[in-house]
Formats: sequence, structure tokens, C-alpha cells
Amino acid sequence: MRAAISKPTARDETPALFAGFRTAGFEGLQLKTGQFMPWIDSPERLLEATGGDPGAVATLVYYDELDDGRLSSVIGFAGKVGSEMVVFCHNRSREGVTSEERIRLAEQLAEHGRRAAQLGIRLSLHHHYGQPVMLPEDVREFWGAIEPGVIGLTVDTGHLVRSGVEDIPGFLREFAPIIDNIHLKDVQGDDWCLPGEGELDLDLILDTMAEIGYGGWLCIDEESTAPLDESLRVAGRWLAERSKRVRQE
Repeated sequence: MRAAISKPTARDETPALFAGFRTAGFEGLQLKTGQFMPWIDSPERLLEATGGDPGAVATLVYYDELDDGRLSSVIGFAGKVGSEMVVFCHNRSREGVTSEERIRLAEQLAEHGRRAAQLGIRLSLHHHYGQPVMLPEDVREFWGAIEPGVIGLTVDTGHLVRSGVEDIPGFLREFAPIIDNIHLKDVQGDDWCLPGEGELDLDLILDTMAEIGYGGWLCIDEESTAPLDESLRVAGRWLAERSKRVRQE
């Protein structure tokens, strides 16, 4: 598997993220919406800002309502900058969402997945606390409505905990065939924290990933209040200490 990091930044910090992720030991970035959207109409300028490093644009994490036009634009942009994956995070409350609506959402997103595939891009859905796909039963219902392979699943360990899912290894085992991206996020109570400083048994999660033969991106999704330089340093050190498990083929 390959290791990436995702970290929210102010716009004036983004160049430091581009410059520092590889030094910290990561092969890729998973850019948040606010980190790539300023370049949505000028992809060549993003490539200039990253120095042409393909790892810097490996994945775009797009948080929005499900608007066909806007999502199509992001997928097209991903193709122009050479991204491998677009991760869609659905900014909609799960309150009142029926099974029929969730199935319609799956079918709607599947159309975007097929278009992305034509551009050589994978589309992955990020399950999320409070959103239409949050719990194991939501995942079963959503992916049961579409053909295999058209959309992948981005697993976020922190959002599983916040959603009340206690058996993260069991979740990984059940949905192994559709998981194509993992956001490893540590949590302490109601707060996100640096990897290894929270309550999650991240080593057990790594062991389970090895057990299921996971070979996609492992992204340290670092959303604590730590400044960027500390996040890169601590997350990179945590990763280096586990490099044999993380880098295995």
C-alpha cells in the first residue's frame, strides 16, 4: 500500500504542504476541497504550484452536495491534473433519508463513477458521520444497488467511531472487496488528534488491513488542531515506526 496525508490548511500554508509531504515520508496528498478548488478553472496553475509532482494531486477529496454539474467539473479537473482518485464526501444530512433515496443516490453517483473510469480516475464515496452513508447497513444498501467496481469505499476510522461503530476490524473485513481508500484518523472523546495520541488501536487496524490484503492508499487524515509542521512531523514519525507493515506489497 502507499501512504498519503490529508491536512486542512489556510491558503497561505498550502505551498508548505506541497513542499513538505514527501520529506515527511508520504508518497501522496489527499487534497481537501479548499486546497484545490481555487484552481478549478486553471488546472495548469495547480500543476505549477506543486512543481509537477504527481503525488501532490494523487487524490481530491470533494465535500459538497450532490450536484451533477459541480461533481462533473471536479472529475474533469482531476483528469486534467492527473489525479488517480476523487473522493466524494456527501454534504447532506442523513435525517429523513429513506432506503429508496439512498438507492437513488447510489445510482446517481454510479453515473459519475462510470464517467470517471473513462478518464482513468476512480470515484470513491467517503462514509461520514451524519451523512446518508454512515453505518454498515447504509453501506450494504448503497453498494447493493450498483454494479461492482463502479464506486469504491473510503473508510474513515474516526467517523466510524463517531457513528458508534465499535468493531472497526469487522467493518474492514466485511467490506474489503469495495474498500479502495482508508483515512486513518485518531480520536479522543469528541476531538480529532494526532496519530497515536488518541484512543483508537491503530496498530490493530493496520494488522487487519494486512489480513484482508488491502493494497490501496493509506491516508493519515490529520484534522487535529496541531499546526502543519507538527502534523507532518508526528504523522511521518508514526508512519516510519510502522514502515514494514505499511509498505508491504
